[in-house]
Amino acid sequence: MKIAIARQKYTPFGGAERFVARALDGLRAQGVEVTIIAREWSGDAAGMLKVDPFYLGRTWRDVGFAHHVQRIIAAGRFDLVQSHERIPGCHLFRAGDGAHAAWLAMRRRHEGWLGRLWLRLSPWHRYVLAAETQMFRHPDLKAVICISQMVKDDIIRHYGVDAAKLHVIYNGLDLDAFHPDLASRHRREHRQRLGIPEDAPVFVFVGSGFARKGVATLIDAAARMRNRDAHFLIVGKDKRGARYARQAQRAGVAGRCHFLGAQRDVRPFLGAADAFVLPTWYEPLSNAVLEALASGLPAVVTKTCGAADLIRPGENGYVCDAGDVGALAAHLDALAMPGAAAAMRAAARQSVAALSAEAMAERLIALYRSLL
Repeated sequence: MKIAIARQKYTPFGGAERFVARALDGLRAQGVEVTIIAREWSGDAAGMLKVDPFYLGRTWRDVGFAHHVQRIIAAGRFDLVQSHERIPGCHLFRAGDGAHAAWLAMRRRHEGWLGRLWLRLSPWHRYVLAAETQMFRHPDLKAVICISQMVKDDIIRHYGVDAAKLHVIYNGLDLDAFHPDLASRHRREHRQRLGIPEDAPVFVFVGSGFARKGVATLIDAAARMRNRDAHFLIVGKDKRGARYARQAQRAGVAGRCHFLGAQRDVRPFLGAADAFVLPTWYEPLSNAVLEALASGLPAVVTKTCGAADLIRPGENGYVCDAGDVGALAAHLDALAMPGAAAAMRAAARQSVAALSAEAMAERLIALYRSLL
């Protein structure tokens, strides 16, 4: 079986990229020949097919990449072409970024009139919406891999796609690498390095693109908490990162908000924490949430995060509305109580115990075979 996976840029960071890495390991172990079609990548070039259109801006780049992939599809070199980009004519689409229409609808509710006007006139947003519409209506689209039930519901609501084409397959995890034992290996060392007391409640956030991931809401909630000893490990990158550091300074929580930048390995920070928090405005799933749960950390997420599917409030975390600072602060305070987060560790781990990389690969292969 020859499968091609189209993804514009492959780097060590990001949920989609880590999904590809896990999928490749599982698929190749079962004898599937996999080729990655990409513009650029980091690391080993084995199994890579480079497609690098001339660059004249973001929209031109995306259009050019799509046209190159469409020509590869037409050549019939592969049994199936699975795209992680919105490319009309692909056989499978992995909706790792969710439905763009749903994301724009969420943004419009929170933007001022100028922001809404920009969203409407932006050439790139207009292109993505058009490509998304054409892709979902294309007769060659056999199936859509939805990484959460929320994504499936969004696609049905915005595009009316037949539910029989939509398959919910959660991202696979390395359940050995992400394990509650991380606490015994990293908790003391990393707390000492950051100057955090051993008995202080610690929350970890992992994600890049702070505006969409809700870092501003998190800082406001930290300032509103009753517990004044809680620390926050903010792992990720943002080109406006200094703005959030200034916000923390103004809110009086700068000494307890640790901006740690992008990290190739987040496990030490998961091991140092008691709980995970992601107050995102829109997130189709978030590998970071799954990895935190696998590491025994209860998680606080929003209703517009696909990982909310896995949260049982009061058992392995909490769910609140995006932007609801008061509710978020209350949930953080609940987990900051002595012993509260520790009492949820087993339930957190159990909630993702079935999401191994091997199980994901088996589901993908079963889907491929059913389509062929």
